[in-house]
Amino acid sequence: MSFLVLQQLEKTYADGTHAVRGIELSVPRGELVVLLGPSGCGKTTTLRMVAGLEMASRGEIHLAGREVTRLRPSERDVGMVFQFYALYPHLTARENVEFPLRSLGMPKTEIAKRLAEVTDQMGLHGLLKQYPRQLSGGDQQKVSLARAMVRRPLLYLMDEPLGTLDTDQRLSLREIIRARQLELKVTTLYVTHDQEEAMSLADRIVVMAGGLIRQVGTPAEIYDQPLDLFVANFVGSPGMNLIPGTITHDGPTTVFTPAQSSVCLPLKRRLPIGRVTLGVRCEHVRQDPGGAFQGRVRTCEYLGHASNVHAQTDFGPIILRHEGAETPGTGAMLQLALDLDHVVFFDPTTEARL
Repeated sequence: MSFLVLQQLEKTYADGTHAVRGIELSVPRGELVVLLGPSGCGKTTTLRMVAGLEMASRGEIHLAGREVTRLRPSERDVGMVFQFYALYPHLTARENVEFPLRSLGMPKTEIAKRLAEVTDQMGLHGLLKQYPRQLSGGDQQKVSLARAMVRRPLLYLMDEPLGTLDTDQRLSLREIIRARQLELKVTTLYVTHDQEEAMSLADRIVVMAGGLIRQVGTPAEIYDQPLDLFVANFVGSPGMNLIPGTITHDGPTTVFTPAQSSVCLPLKRRLPIGRVTLGVRCEHVRQDPGGAFQGRVRTCEYLGHASNVHAQTDFGPIILRHEGAETPGTGAMLQLALDLDHVVFFDPTTEARL
C-alpha cells in the first residue's frame, strides 16, 4: 500500500502561472524518491505542497492513510531540510538539533539518546558547542539534516539540501543521508537538479518538466529506457545521442538509415516503416575497424577514467566514450559502430519511445 499519494495535484498562482499540472504519484513506505528536473519544472512547488508550505489549487495529498491536503505543516509530521540551512543563529549546534524534540516535550533521557545517535551518524562530534556562524557550510548542513532526522517524522522532505556545497561535502553528506534513510526506513521525497545525486540516492526517480511528470522509474530504467526525448536528452552526462532517420524493410530485415546518409544499420527488432529518432548512449558507440560509419574528432573531454570524444559524422555530431589514457587527436578519423542491442527509438512527432 502506498504511504504517500498525490492525486491530480495542481498549483496555479494568481498571475496564471501553472507550476504543477495535475500530477499523480504513489510512494511506498520506506522508499527514497527523487524529484529530478530543470529549474522551473515544478519539483520544489510539489515538495512545498506536500509540506503544507504551499496550498494546492486542486487535487489531494494523502500521507500514512489520511488526507493532509489542507492541514498545517505542524499537523503533517514531516521533517523539512532546505538548501539554505535555516539554523537558529543564537543557538548552538546541539541546541539546534535538540530544538524539535524539546518543542515536543520529549523526556531528557530520550533527547540525550537520540542526540548521541544522530551525532555518531552525522559526525557532529566537536561541533555541538559551536554556533552556526562558527561552522562551515558543510557542517551547517550536517546540523540542519540532523535536526530534521532526530525527530523521526513520518516523511522527510529535502529541497536541494546539498546544492550550495562543494564536491567533497556533497559526496560525504550524500552517503550519510542514504545510510540514515536506510537505517530508519523513513519515506523520503528529495528534490535535486543534479543527475548524479539522483542516480546515487534514489530507489526511484521522478523526472519532471513543465509542471508534469515525464517518467517514474528506477535509476536504471530512467537511464536505459527513457520514455520520451526529453528524458533521453536530460538524463545522463552527456545525454543520449539522438540521430534522426527512417525505418525501412529489406525483406525480413528492418533497416535504420540516418537522415542525409547512405549508412544502413540492420536492426534486431521489427519496427513500422517511417521517420524515427534513434537514441544511443555514448558508451554504446564504439570504435570498430569494421564499423559502418566514420567520425572526425572535434574535441575530447578527459574524465580521468575515460574520455568523451565529440565526433562529426555524415549524419551529425555524436559523442562516444573512450576508455584509457590515450585520447584520439583532434581531426582524427574514427571508424565507428553502434551497439544495436542498446539503442532505443522515438517517434519524432509525439517524442514518445516506440
